[in-house]
Amino acid sequence: MVLSLDLITGILSFVFTLLILSYLIGDNPFFRIAVYIFIGVSSGYIAAVAWWQVIWPRLFFPLITAIMSNSMTIYEWLLLLPLIGAILIFMKVSPRLAGMARIAMSFMVGVGAAVTIAGAVAGTLIPQVMGTINTFDLAAASAQNITSSEAIFNGLFILIGTVVTLTYFHFGARPQADGSMHRLGLIEMSAWLGRIFIGITLGAVFAGVYAAALTAFIERIVSLINFIGTL
Repeated sequence: MVLSLDLITGILSFVFTLLILSYLIGDNPFFRIAVYIFIGVSSGYIAAVAWWQVIWPRLFFPLITAIMSNSMTIYEWLLLLPLIGAILIFMKVSPRLAGMARIAMSFMVGVGAAVTIAGAVAGTLIPQVMGTINTFDLAAASAQNITSSEAIFNGLFILIGTVVTLTYFHFGARPQADGSMHRLGLIEMSAWLGRIFIGITLGAVFAGVYAAALTAFIERIVSLINFIGTL
């Protein structure tokens, strides 16, 4: 009997779903086998994508083409820098040469930190500030059939929530006579209100994650039932 591709895929999906769901009875070798396979397949897929979409077309192919045609431009010369960095990173394989990888690793960490900070400022802080400001836009509120009083109330609520939440992360404190550290009363009260907003936010996030996980669980159960039905 020749098995179709759909049937093979369905059997594999059925087996791996059971292996993953076996974690409900506790950690066991079957669950670990499934996790190891998923990690291995994911690592292989990521490596293949990195090679065929980044390393080969953006590094090796332009260099090989320029060397074969004997026409090295400034762009091809600059490509030697990431190639040297990659070679230095591979030096971590040898304990004696592992120190040479610190140059490339330090550069990568520095660039990653700069990109993270820029992304946090441009993607989180500035949109949060602009979102707080835009809540006081009475013209936009009237276009959405929102009265001026409602717009001002919503704006003040969001503004107060933003301020007290940021105050919670204020770590400045003054030493007391007994050696303990205490913040100012106003800051401490704002931080207490900030904890309430943070708790509400984390609760909403947890509810969303739980709902998504429950949806995925139901989908897997339905897929198991449907697969058994097709047999």
